[in-house]
Amino acid sequence: MEFFASINIKQLQPPITYKDNILLTGSCFTEHIGSYLMDVKFNVLQNPNGILFDPISVCSSLVSYIQNKQYKEEELFYLNEAWHSWQHHSRFSNPDKNECLLIINQSQSAAHIFLKKANWLIITLGSSFNYKLVETSAAVANCHKAPAQTFIKHLCTIEETITALDQTIHQLFHFNTELKIIFTISPVRHLRDGVVENNRSKARLIEAVHHLVNKFDKLYYFPAYELVIDVLRDYRFYDIDLAHPNYAATQFVLEKFAEHCFDESTQELMKEIKKIVIAKKHTPFNPQSQQHKKFLQTYFDRTKQLQQQYPWLNFKEEIDFFQEDNRKSFS
Repeated sequence: MEFFASINIKQLQPPITYKDNILLTGSCFTEHIGSYLMDVKFNVLQNPNGILFDPISVCSSLVSYIQNKQYKEEELFYLNEAWHSWQHHSRFSNPDKNECLLIINQSQSAAHIFLKKANWLIITLGSSFNYKLVETSAAVANCHKAPAQTFIKHLCTIEETITALDQTIHQLFHFNTELKIIFTISPVRHLRDGVVENNRSKARLIEAVHHLVNKFDKLYYFPAYELVIDVLRDYRFYDIDLAHPNYAATQFVLEKFAEHCFDESTQELMKEIKKIVIAKKHTPFNPQSQQHKKFLQTYFDRTKQLQQQYPWLNFKEEIDFFQEDNRKSFS
């Protein structure tokens, strides 16, 4: 008896490898994927503008990385005792204008450099709704808790989304000829928009993305949305807000991502690295015991061996940890 709907996920060709540089941008689900990859030592840069939900904001940010746009003081605004950018998440906001500007422009420069050498760009779109300032009609990426009357809410048409992404993709491929792009749609449900409106929003994103994937050779689609909505398909896989997939659902999606986007040797290396990462987080019952000293030495040797086998990976933090902890336990 089948308890889950089957889903056909094509193996990614070429697969992602540990020698690849991966830039991720988009909704909060982007950060689940990015953190997962960072934990097992992939070279990742995620969300240089912070979390972005709609395709217009994502496209605007990507173009700004290509151009290495440097923001100016007049592009910031002051609200609720802090300086903000309409194009950035509130994690860039700061009570000091100069500090806010510095952090934003450092992130812009880092994104420009990273994007030029990136092998993969993973874009997770969350919503077709975007917001425009009433005064100027300029699109904003984050509302920063400004009063609702500051904005006009707009549901992007499929044509608007395709046009914005199409133009951006052409610029990306011109800027970096080696770049390949994976699209995902976030399984986070935007219930504040309304259930019907959320479904319309997601449907437009799905249609637009598939149109582009069928058009370009170096574009791919990973069905994160379908894995949660149509395969798991149960509220027990959501947090208490009934909008965000819970830990079990997120891990399920990430496991499928690894299974279909990495080759077998990469997956095996991921497993080895994960053991080392978990070992580093281990809290010993008795740090002075011979058992713990042996544990530290074992993982020190194992990490050193991996570092020698894969010199392009960075295990310095883990090697220093096991070595330092080892010295402490013998002192």
